[in-house]
Amino acid sequence: MEKRWSDPGALRKAAGYSAGVVAVAAALTAVFLLVDRTNPVLAASVPAVCFLGGIGALTLGYKSYRAGGTWPIWQGAAWFLFTVMLLGLAMPMFAIRQ
Repeated sequence: MEKRWSDPGALRKAAGYSAGVVAVAAALTAVFLLVDRTNPVLAASVPAVCFLGGIGALTLGYKSYRAGGTWPIWQGAAWFLFTVMLLGLAMPMFAIRQ
């Protein structure tokens, strides 16, 4: 990988993808907090969405790599989503405590 790689279009796509996954996770967080705070399955759906989003970003990164594109942007998006997933892993514990 060259440090001079720059692809604003791929960056916008990866950022939009990551923002979409985080928006879905935020909506599920709101549903968890407003509907049923004692449901661990609903709480576990938040990190699950982020995990699946990270796997999807890695898949898109691999497709970009195979096509000769700027795959590191997608790898960064995947790492971001995996980090958000780690933060969301605390939510099921809140459901169990109550």
